[in-house]
Amino acid sequence: MSGGTASSGDRKTRPSDAAVEHRRQEILDHVIEQGEARIDDLTARFKVSLMTMHRDLDDLAERRLLRKLRGKVEAYPALTIESAARFGDTLHHGEKDALGEAAAKHVHPGQTVFVDDSTTLLPLVKRLAEIDGLTVVTNSLQAARVLGEGGGADVVLAGGRYSAEYDSCAGPEVLDLLDSIRADVSFVSVTAVAVGRLFHPDRDYAELKKAALRVANHNVLVVDHSKFGRTATYAHGDVGDYDLLITGEATPTEEIEAALNAGTSIEIVEHVAEGQPYDS
Repeated sequence: MSGGTASSGDRKTRPSDAAVEHRRQEILDHVIEQGEARIDDLTARFKVSLMTMHRDLDDLAERRLLRKLRGKVEAYPALTIESAARFGDTLHHGEKDALGEAAAKHVHPGQTVFVDDSTTLLPLVKRLAEIDGLTVVTNSLQAARVLGEGGGADVVLAGGRYSAEYDSCAGPEVLDLLDSIRADVSFVSVTAVAVGRLFHPDRDYAELKKAALRVANHNVLVVDHSKFGRTATYAHGDVGDYDLLITGEATPTEEIEAALNAGTSIEIVEHVAEGQPYDS
């Protein structure tokens, strides 16, 4: 009889969408770290077929997360990728969700809360929509939409110069509003942290983050591990300016030590990884 039945070793279980996305995030992180990479080297590194690797890279290129060239791929400027709203919400989702859950425990019904436009804070924003009687001040249009749809919070949108890249507002008008309010707690994230120093590639947003420190009685910095060990053009203070740092368990030890030396309280959050990389 011709043909035959494939052995169990020849059959592969198709990975979940979460596992595929996890692998693509790891590929992207590696390319950002190296600046560029050969496609055959990536295939060997991630132990997938060449066809699968091309499929992964095509997906990342379509999302404008990297450039796919002949035989290799190149990263866009890493900090732009990490900070842009249309890219940032695809990275480290599991860790950010755990950070958001931890941050929400510092909010109580009836408080006034400031939340900036960082995509790291969107899981927190979704939880704020479930807390009664909040007034939430934000410069993020996406955060305002989430809270508005939830219907439970009084939302104050800080308007000014709109940035499509960040889907938020910045500039003098936003700073003026911040100077006129008082919040119980403020949540801010950052684009880059290097030995306790905080950075952003856009001057207006760096100024906004400095102004946010004057808004609240209690300032909380929420940062996933990938932001550490990087710099950008404009510095806007250091970790010691904040009462509390909430970060992930993969954050480098030297960065934890820098925060402790600056006198900042630290909450390290564990999270479940979003699957393991498989071939598909």
